[in-house]
Amino acid sequence: MANPVVMMRTPAETALIERFAAEKASLPGASQARAEAFARFEAKGLPSKRIESYHYTDVRNLMRTVAPVANDAVAGETMTLDGFPRLGFTNGRWQGGDAPAGVTVVPLADAYRDGLAPGLGMGEATDIVVDLNTAFARDGVAIRVAAGAEARLHLAFSEKTSAPASILPRVIVEIGEGASLMLVATHQGPAGIAYQVNEVVELRLGKQAKVEHVRLNLSGDKAMVLSSVAATLGDEAELQTTQIALGGEVCRHQVFVTYQGENAKAAIRGATMLRGHQHHDTTLVVDHAVPHGESRELFRTVVDGSAHGVFQGKIIVRPHAQKTDGQMASNALLLSDDAGMSNKPELEIFADDVVCAHGATCGSLDENQLFYLQARGLPRKVAEALLVEAFVGEVLETVSDDGLRETLAGLVSEWMRARAVS
Repeated sequence: MANPVVMMRTPAETALIERFAAEKASLPGASQARAEAFARFEAKGLPSKRIESYHYTDVRNLMRTVAPVANDAVAGETMTLDGFPRLGFTNGRWQGGDAPAGVTVVPLADAYRDGLAPGLGMGEATDIVVDLNTAFARDGVAIRVAAGAEARLHLAFSEKTSAPASILPRVIVEIGEGASLMLVATHQGPAGIAYQVNEVVELRLGKQAKVEHVRLNLSGDKAMVLSSVAATLGDEAELQTTQIALGGEVCRHQVFVTYQGENAKAAIRGATMLRGHQHHDTTLVVDHAVPHGESRELFRTVVDGSAHGVFQGKIIVRPHAQKTDGQMASNALLLSDDAGMSNKPELEIFADDVVCAHGATCGSLDENQLFYLQARGLPRKVAEALLVEAFVGEVLETVSDDGLRETLAGLVSEWMRARAVS
């Protein structure tokens, strides 16, 4: 009889198994979902480069240890945005805030005890990083937007820790029929601390619901940030989700969008700016599971120093999802000889009446454009900044709120100014 194959566990995997055994009895609600999610992790381990979707971001190798769970934290200063009611989170734990009219906010633990379960909205996809959040998340919020309501909301996440810590918030947002929500999430953290974040946001859009979701990553320079957005779209629903990423040392941002209703639309965008030794991976799966869906993906990446950017995008069109229209583009600018970018756009089409395309580009700044600007008296660094800001600006200009758009543009300009003096 052949000897059974024994999986070799890393110290991090062993620590996670021991932690779940010790904590599972005290984790609030959703016990079956937690157990099933953890069983998938226990069977497969942390994702490594042997898994195709993690080929460029080997979490098993990068996460050699697991930081202790962050302690309860006293509320501190977090970013504010004019015109947006704010919910504050410190170390992933909700610190309270005011919900606008038509919006109900419930602590995650209470929502789980009342029967709410993580729904994921990932279609047929499974992901171990999301499973770990499902298994361990003990804090966050469940947000419900009433049918027909119009609301704006700011989720202000601030990590306040002086030592490495694990932070695992879960946010579930249910948007009722015909409702409209602009949801902005900002993430800030301390420099020099190797904290670990595994965050999941679920967006469940009802019939004719509209959501504009903007995520701003200003995490600390030693942070490992794994963030996931999982969205389901009902009939005629419309989703826009945009990530602006400037922080973190190792980051992976995942977007899973599943079309559950016909005539739904999604626009998925991102602007990432990297320098030093940063590594940022954007991975998305758009699952057209019903007919008459439309999706647009646009990602811009700027890479300087020895940093490395990754874009992996997959559009799936199921056999019965006729009349699907999907378009994907990833464009990267490399500002140094040591900068790197990996692009992998994919189409999986099983229907014959569709319009789908993808494309990717990677290159340096246009010397002719730089010469044109320098010939008109601009120093080279200023000319480079103008071109980079214009390159990223195509993503920023899709943000509908004027004040938020100006804030994001200011952060991009600040990033370029820091580069000019480095």
